[in-house]
Amino acid sequence: MIRRKQALAITAVIAALSLTAACGGGDGEKKSEAKGAGGAAFNAATTGVVNPSTEKGGELKLWSPQDVDYLDPARAYYGFVWNMQRLYIRQLLAYDSKPGEAGTKLVPDLAEALPVISNEGKTYTLKLKDGVKFEDGTPITSKDIKYGIERVFAQDVLSGGPTYLMDILDQGQKYPGPYKDTDPGKMGLKSVQTPDDKTIVFNLASANSDFSYLLAMPASSPVPMAKDTGATYTNKPVSTGPYKVESFTAGKGATFVRNENWDPKTDTIRTGLPDKVTFTVTTNPDDMDARLLSGDIDLAVDGTGLQQAAKNKVLKDPNLKKNADNPFTGYIRYFAFAQSVAPFDNIECRKAVIYAADPKSLQTARGGPTSGDLGANMLPPGVPGSDKGYDPFGLTKGQPQEDKAKEALKACGKPDGFETTIAVRNNRAPEVKTAESLQASLAKVGIKATIDQYDGKLSSSIVGSPENVKKKNYGVIVMGWGADYNSGSGFLQPLVDGSFIKPNGNHNYAELNDPEINGLFDKAADAASPEAAAPLYTEINKKVMEKALYLPINFDKAFVYHNPRLTNVYFNDSMGKIDLAVIGVGK
Repeated sequence: MIRRKQALAITAVIAALSLTAACGGGDGEKKSEAKGAGGAAFNAATTGVVNPSTEKGGELKLWSPQDVDYLDPARAYYGFVWNMQRLYIRQLLAYDSKPGEAGTKLVPDLAEALPVISNEGKTYTLKLKDGVKFEDGTPITSKDIKYGIERVFAQDVLSGGPTYLMDILDQGQKYPGPYKDTDPGKMGLKSVQTPDDKTIVFNLASANSDFSYLLAMPASSPVPMAKDTGATYTNKPVSTGPYKVESFTAGKGATFVRNENWDPKTDTIRTGLPDKVTFTVTTNPDDMDARLLSGDIDLAVDGTGLQQAAKNKVLKDPNLKKNADNPFTGYIRYFAFAQSVAPFDNIECRKAVIYAADPKSLQTARGGPTSGDLGANMLPPGVPGSDKGYDPFGLTKGQPQEDKAKEALKACGKPDGFETTIAVRNNRAPEVKTAESLQASLAKVGIKATIDQYDGKLSSSIVGSPENVKKKNYGVIVMGWGADYNSGSGFLQPLVDGSFIKPNGNHNYAELNDPEINGLFDKAADAASPEAAAPLYTEINKKVMEKALYLPINFDKAFVYHNPRLTNVYFNDSMGKIDLAVIGVGK
């Protein structure tokens, strides 16, 4: 989950935040019930800032039923960890600390300004701010940022994180990473230059309007070479933000304390209000929910929301409900049709499944309206270029369209229906339930669907293998998806660009390889800015939906409760989570 104003004092930042309104909402979404600005009310944090404050002190208590993958910025890939990393690491650019859509904009962080782009979009030049330091007081230089990026290339030592920077910056060099770098200063990556300690220059092989988003990812964080311990760096990464890691135990949690060498004058993103932040891993989500509702802890930081029992309790109690929110997560839940598996090589057979589906039943299977809005297309709210109202198959009406399904079956030469297999992860109960819902709907028009549940941890080799999909006759695949960065390409390209089809770890389950769609991605990359590229993603989304290769289930939401003592509470659309960058702990 992933920009334009510079320097304001902390007080001014919070004041501005309290007045900011996001573009959340849309058809079918319940608006905030707040009576006054900044007050607690159901969904208030999805449209503005709840309890704005500049008060410092206290301990922020974060819990999660899932441990972090890594604290190391080069290796972290969990969305909630990227949110936690806003507490202790900084990048050249960052997502703005504002609610809603405003939080999807990039602003300078360690950099003085947004990049100067030259050479027909292929060269990005940035300069560092004065006074930015590591936790030991050492000044951060451009070489530290380059070194941090070079670490991503050391996949034999630091696997786990995203590799977009490798894909763009290697350019045939086959750079092995700094641990095998023969350059005396370990600065051997040729596409990144550091002409002086404050300047860094990125030379791309071709224009890429999304490159700035990559500079805001944790993998672009500076790392001091002298403090890099390789695979064990994750246990105590060096801080550049308001907090530093005091302790970390895998499977248990972590404690973050103030970084005395963080200068708030250099940081327009973070406020550093709590004195301490603790993170605790639990194996009992229901116990965590009980502690949360009682006020013993502050936030379930994984962001997936309350378990069903706690959700029901909150929905029935107005005093609890006013501290809950139902934000979009940035994910979409969907069915994909494999074109390599007959009869889904025929568009009319695919349309038959889409029209036969019961959208309301699918939504109910995922947990009802609080699980997400009815899906209409493949580009969810919050992603530039999205159009929540675009609904070519009438899915948001919430009713099966059996007459249209039967017409499509005739058109595809299967008037009496056909047989197929639905592949679904066995460790995702809502996905299994949606598969069962679709199975029941298809039976009503003569389509017999068999459900095959597979081990979810093997997705990359089961449904991620086009060869295995065809072998197993997986005509329909149940899946969910969220972007690594807030762009139409970051969201759609792995799903629908033909160049992204892989023999394993494939996400283009429909095996869509359309020259026109592929070309539109190239055109978007050449655009002058992310804003200029957005209309092209709108066009791509429409062309994809016209091919009837996907059946959207819902635009995903989470039902999230926060301790009422928290201040500056809002959901940032770039992450789909409560932004930890400015959160405080009230009395």
